[in-house]
This record gives sequence, C-alpha cells and structure tokens, in this order.
Amino acid sequence: MVSRSSLRSPNVQSGVQNRKVRLVQRASSRITTRTHSQNALNAAPTIKKSSTKVKVMATDKGVTATIKKVSKRSKEFAHGRGHLLHVEEDKMEVMKEEGRAPAIVSKAAAPKQQTVEVVAEAQMLAEGAEAQRVKEALREFNTLYLEAIQEEDKRAAAAAAAATKKEVGKRPSKRPDLKAITKMNNLNLSVNSGKIIGAVPGVHVGQQFLSRAEMVIIGLHQHWLNGINYIGATKSARNEFSHLQLPIAVSIVMSGGYEDDVDNSDDLIYTGQGGNNLTGDRRQIKDQEMTKGNLALVHSMEFQTPVRVVRGHANKLSYTGKLYTYDGIYQVYDHWTEKGISGFRVFKYKLRRLPGQPDLTTQQVFFARGKLIDSAAELEGLVSKDISDGMERIPVVASNTVDDNPCPPTDYTYMTASKLSPDIPKRKPAKGCSCKGVCTDTEKCSCARLNGNVIPYVHNHGGRLIKAMDVVYECGPNCSCGPECVNRTSQNGLQYRLEVFKTTNKGWGVRSWDYIPAGAPICEYVGTIRHNDDRLESMLDNMYIFELDMLQTMWGMEGRQRRGEKVIPPLDGGPDIDQTSEGHSPLFVLDAGKGGNVSRFLNHSCEPNVFIQCMLSDHHDVTMPRIVMCAAENIHPMQELCYDYGYALNSVVAADGTVKEVPCYCGSLICRKRMY
Repeated sequence: MVSRSSLRSPNVQSGVQNRKVRLVQRASSRITTRTHSQNALNAAPTIKKSSTKVKVMATDKGVTATIKKVSKRSKEFAHGRGHLLHVEEDKMEVMKEEGRAPAIVSKAAAPKQQTVEVVAEAQMLAEGAEAQRVKEALREFNTLYLEAIQEEDKRAAAAAAAATKKEVGKRPSKRPDLKAITKMNNLNLSVNSGKIIGAVPGVHVGQQFLSRAEMVIIGLHQHWLNGINYIGATKSARNEFSHLQLPIAVSIVMSGGYEDDVDNSDDLIYTGQGGNNLTGDRRQIKDQEMTKGNLALVHSMEFQTPVRVVRGHANKLSYTGKLYTYDGIYQVYDHWTEKGISGFRVFKYKLRRLPGQPDLTTQQVFFARGKLIDSAAELEGLVSKDISDGMERIPVVASNTVDDNPCPPTDYTYMTASKLSPDIPKRKPAKGCSCKGVCTDTEKCSCARLNGNVIPYVHNHGGRLIKAMDVVYECGPNCSCGPECVNRTSQNGLQYRLEVFKTTNKGWGVRSWDYIPAGAPICEYVGTIRHNDDRLESMLDNMYIFELDMLQTMWGMEGRQRRGEKVIPPLDGGPDIDQTSEGHSPLFVLDAGKGGNVSRFLNHSCEPNVFIQCMLSDHHDVTMPRIVMCAAENIHPMQELCYDYGYALNSVVAADGTVKEVPCYCGSLICRKRMY
C-alpha cells in the first residue's frame, strides 16, 4: 500500500514509506508552515548588482537587462544551492534513473561536456527556482497580510469599545498591507530587494497581482504609492551604477491615476508624477516638477535602459479595487512638456514595448482571464450545465472539447456530504461554544481555545483561513453562534463558480471562473468513510482514497510534516491515542471512488495552488476529520486548481514487487516528471 499525501511543500522532502499496491492519498498536508523567524534564518542573500555595464538583450524569453558579472545568488541557484531547490533534487533523481545527465551541472564539468540539452535543463531549473522563490514570498505576504487584518479588526473593536466609554485611544490603521510589507522586510522575507533594471527573476510577463504591496515584496515595483519606481542618487547607488546618470527609472505603474494618460498597449503615453489631487479624482492642481521620478524617466531615455510596465484595472475582488498585470519591458523614446487638461504643466513620456517578448498584453489578459464567462451558454464544449444536478448552491458546469463524442464525467454518484460505512458508528457530537451571534472573544469561545485562543479566519472576501494548521476547530451544530459566524466558513458550500473540464492528457480537471483569494476554502473532499484495513485491497485501482491521517501528522509520524504546536485534542468518545498511533496507520480512509463531488476531479501538480486543511466541527474525533481544499495563493480565473499528491519516487510497488511508474504532466518548471 502506498500513501499519497494531499499536498507536498516545495521545501520538504516526502517522508512517504514504501508500501504495497493500493493507492491512498493522505488527507493531511505536508505544507511547510515555518515560523517567520525560521524563514528569516533561511532567507537567501539579497541581490547585489554589479557595477559593470548594463546590456539590454531581447530573447525568445523576453527582454532582460543582463549584468556581465552574474550575481552571487544567481550562481548559487544555477549550481543547486538554496532551500527551494529540494524539488529539483527529486527531478535529478528521476533523470539519473533514466540514464540522463543530472539537470544541474557541476562547476567541475568541462564546457565541451555540457550539451545543449543539459544547459537548457539547468536554465529551466534555475528559472523554476526563482519563480518558486517569488511564489513563496507572495504566500508569506498573504499570511502576514491576513494576520494584520485580524490584528486591526481587534484594535478597531477595542477602539470602538473605548469610544463608548469616552476613552481616547490610538486610531487603528487602515492599511494592513503596509504592515505586512514592514514585517516582510524586517524578517528578510522579501525577494529581489535590490534595484533591478530590466526583468525581475521569477516574475513572468502576464503575471497578475491583487495589490501594489504584492509587487513591492517581490521587487517588481518597489513603491506602494508612487507610479514611478527609480534608483535614487544615493552614495551607494552612485558607486553601484557609476555608468548611469541617477536617478534612473526601473518601473512604472499605469493605473489611470492621471487624467492625461494614454494607453494603447504596445505604445503608451505616460504622464509624469506629482501635481495631481491625491483624493483620487485625477485632476491636476499644480505644475509638475522635473525631479525624482520625472527626471529618472528622462535619464532612462538618454541611457536607453529598459523600464518595466505594470497596468492596473478595476477589479471588485481585489482588496485595493484593482488588478495589476505585469506587461513586460518598455523603453522611453520621447518626452516633452505641455499644459494638461486642467491647465497645469505636465511631463509626458512615450514608451514602446520592446520586441522579443511573449505576445501577452494586458488587454488580452484582462479580457481573456479577467472578465471571462458570464454563463454556461457561452462555454465552448458544454456537456453539462450542472453535474451536481442542483445539489450545490452554485452550479458546477462541465466542458469537453477533447473527445470526439464528448460527454460529462460518469461512473460515480454526486454527493455533497460524506457518509459513514455501515460498520462504523457515528461519532459523539461536540459540545460546542456558548457564544451569541458571532464568535469574537477568543478567551471565552471554547472553539477558539481549541484553536490556540484564535479565530482562524478573517472576514475578508467572504472568509479566509489565515494559515494552514494541523487542525481547525470550526463551530458546529451544537454551538450557540449563528450561521454568520466566520468560524463556520468552510460549511457554507461552494462560493466560487467551478468548471470541470476535460484535459488532453490528465483526464478531468477543475478550474474557477472567479478570482479565489489566498486562504479561501474552495470545496470539501467528500465520500464514504471506511476502515483502513485489508478490505480495501479489493480497490487496488481506486485513485480516490484519502487516508484520514490527521493525528499521525500532528505527531509527525512516518516523515509527515507538522504544521503547528504539538497538541493532544480531546477525542470525545473516539479511540484512545495509543490505539490510533499503534502501527502508525490511520484507522479510517475517505473513499470518493463511487460517490463524491467536484473535489474528486482536482489534478496533481508539482507546483500546487491548493492545500488540504483538516477540520473538525460536528465532532472532535481526530481520527475522522473533514477534508477541506483551500487556496494556497491568489488563484486567477481559468487557472487549473491542483494540489500535490505527494507520492515519493518508487513508492508504488505491485504485487510482484516491481515498482510502478506514472508520468507527471503538470507542466510546471519544477515538475518531477513522474508522479511516483
């Protein structure tokens, strides 16, 4: 029997044991939830730019300003250093078994031995490592941002209470994103923190962000307010960029902040900064001055250095009200002064998108991925308007543009809640909390006390889990709080429009028509709860079985990666701790082979955007948790929802002792090429 974990962190090697034949997913995730101080210790060094001349290059992967002297950190990634390259080590193991050269070339290898294939593989791995580094920083930021929201909610409540008592208190901050930026910088978790001219490592053209703060912590645009990001004429910068005239621009944000902006995608006219009404009505109220960012754009034109361009559009699902898209590298080729619409002096800059970049513009991204589909009637290859047949609060459509005779998924029964096998008794109900309305007092709420004296959610965007935990104790049927309590978030059914679609080589998959913010519960994995014993051996080809191994994960058994502090929660009438831990085998599994919901169609990815969270609500028996799939990052429309099945290489063994191998088709830059 082989265990398949529900999510494997890119930072952690799998601890799955070799077992026999039966394919079983682990319900508990190995997602790494290190403390921020641990992250700070493991952070890679900051980029140090070379003082040698910048060379602008246009390649098939985009325009980039390269430095003749490669940064130390880039060399480290090229030769396999850094904690984010553990996944690449898995890939190297696969290559060695297939008789190929290792993907990461050692420094001692002679240049003649470095074939084009090996060099390309090394470059791909280095790019994948940088992209993963950026992704990890964004995930860290989202966690800190949600924590800051929770802190500000508490402060606002305290301030409101103090106001009723006529006490004067400090006004709560309204910018949790800025607090998250400060924490990221203090803990050395931000990436690409040096001033970079040209492309930013790990950021691809067309990548989207829900706030300027996200762009700040990955080094794409390092100012949360100003539209022009530039390298100032500081002493250190003058030494570092002695061949350039400072200040010099590195990026701009085109977000409609000025009434004179003109945006035609490949060519744009950008209005300089300053002089506008900061209340947001875009009107000029005084003349602009040729200083700072305005002067920096002039110098960029004179020295022909590239400028990154980000475009912003209105988006109601972003907490800033905008969606930002990185649109690639441009160059300033003209500038002039004129009187603006309001009669004040403004500086104008004409920029043109450099050739050789991916043919992906903001307009294409916005209309293809932002507005998307409004109804099932617009969906190409529609085979079902609702595979749940009305059982879900939001219809789950299905499409099939692959098969010659397209049809929806079959051979299963749709169900919205898990059920017990007839030989398993019902668990003792949890007592519940005595809160009224919504749970807010973490000291008095019994459910919050089980969660470590915290409410694990924030109300932001319909309820978001702040971070992954060993287990989340949600309020249940015996709790006195109402249905609007945020600690019931995962029990509210589908909140996003999901589509089951046929892929070309992975069977069925799932994607969303909506933006899903990080931490949001997406769906619950449901099926039939069965005993984890020899009776399952008749299901050797059942790919839909989860081990309910939450307790084993909390104890860190069999190499499972723990998420939080070690706790021993009450079992409320279930089997005792010694019985559940004996033999290190979970007592129960969740089988969605013949009956399940939309969650059974989520595919594997070596670079997942979904993680599994174990939850308890109706009862508190840790041997039988609910399995909830949550967004590990901000997920954009039409992006496939995937989690890492977490198989260890060579861990699936057939009855005759031979190792089974299944290729992986996730397409990630850090793909391990084999699922197991």
